[in-house]
Amino acid sequence: MIDTHCHLEMPEFDPDREDVIRRASDAGVEVLVTIGSDVESSEEAVRLAAAHGPVYATVGVHPHDAAELDDEAVARLKELARHEKVVAIGETGLDYHYDRSPRDVQRRSFEAQLRLARELDLPVVIHSREAKADTLAIISATGVNRGVMHCFSGDMDMAERAMAMGLYISFAGPVTFKNARRLQGIASEVPDEYLLMETDAPYLTPVPLRGRRNEPSYLIHTAGRLAELRGVSTGDIARITSLNARRLFGIGEAPPRGRIAYRIRDSLYLNITNRCTNACSFCVRFHSDYVKGHYLRLDHEPGLQELKEAIGDPSAYREVVFCGYGEPLLRLDLVKALAGWIKDRGGRVRINTNGQGNMIHGRNILPELKGVVDSISISLDAQDEETYRRLCKPLMEGAYRGVIEFIKESRRCIPEVTVTVVDAPGVDVERCREVAEALKVDFRVRRYNVVG
Repeated sequence: MIDTHCHLEMPEFDPDREDVIRRASDAGVEVLVTIGSDVESSEEAVRLAAAHGPVYATVGVHPHDAAELDDEAVARLKELARHEKVVAIGETGLDYHYDRSPRDVQRRSFEAQLRLARELDLPVVIHSREAKADTLAIISATGVNRGVMHCFSGDMDMAERAMAMGLYISFAGPVTFKNARRLQGIASEVPDEYLLMETDAPYLTPVPLRGRRNEPSYLIHTAGRLAELRGVSTGDIARITSLNARRLFGIGEAPPRGRIAYRIRDSLYLNITNRCTNACSFCVRFHSDYVKGHYLRLDHEPGLQELKEAIGDPSAYREVVFCGYGEPLLRLDLVKALAGWIKDRGGRVRINTNGQGNMIHGRNILPELKGVVDSISISLDAQDEETYRRLCKPLMEGAYRGVIEFIKESRRCIPEVTVTVVDAPGVDVERCREVAEALKVDFRVRRYNVVG
């Protein structure tokens, strides 16, 4: 895990700062980003980062102390930002809840630090409390498109507008609070590629530790709550948010090779090809190399033995899913051989497909999958041929009719058949549901912009 926002330089940690850093490491928090909130704390943050491998720093002036940001302070922040372990400018922003600095002074300070971030090509850490309109307007006016809305407390509209400008949304301890239903709803909706988490230690201690001083080792509780809200595992949240933090702050390197077997929740997914016979407008392949924090862009198509070694014991998972970044039934012979091997070892097999397998191979392939495939999930993704052609851009003529026939044949050979649709613009979900009901198969809606 990565704690993207804590205040290790604060006096609350003076008695045991070294122990706090050690406990964080023991708890699986591999990187700590300690945040400057004025010139003095920024200097201390840089000193801590220089002295501790896992610690990185930001430099900035909090809106509470906005009056401090004169020309001399800007020059000092600029000097500090040259340190190799300084990864962002901030925290800066607007706080209209406490108004400890006049609002016009806050706005000038915020604008100045955003300009500094652009000059230095660094992301920004933004604090915004009860200042939605001005926060978004100033970010837009300055053209900043790299940063994070720290300890997010706004509404969904604010989150969407911030993400549209390229900003990440970070959640802290309040997302674990029982009365934080609106915030929890937002935390469940933010797409994976914009999600971060933090402690804001020593503040905002998460449940079940409220009442204590917060510290980075408690990040696991926020991760656990985010996992519950988003229907994934804590490990999934740790991987997703760590990847995002590394990309935002430039910490470490992304995995250089595509994963061929990757775990989400308690299932193992197999990425056996990046080729597909559709070019769906909503497909993740066209805007990201990652699903749930796993890098899936292949540099080669894996062979049977390579996949067996990557799977290990297939019975250790709820199911093994042929999915990945392409259409698995393009590699039918491999699918059959590997599915049989999985079944022989007590595993359960599911195939996620676009339903064009019979058209691809020029024959009914479903009897060949009988007995080795337990479940098949077929992407319908449109209510009629014209919509399918427009959204999915199939390479083959008559693809939609082919998908319908594939669904019919699947019922004869596969124990569990599910038709899925993405609720993308232009898709009539209810008409798609009627198609599935007429075909007497299960139906599931996949959320637009949510994959894995």
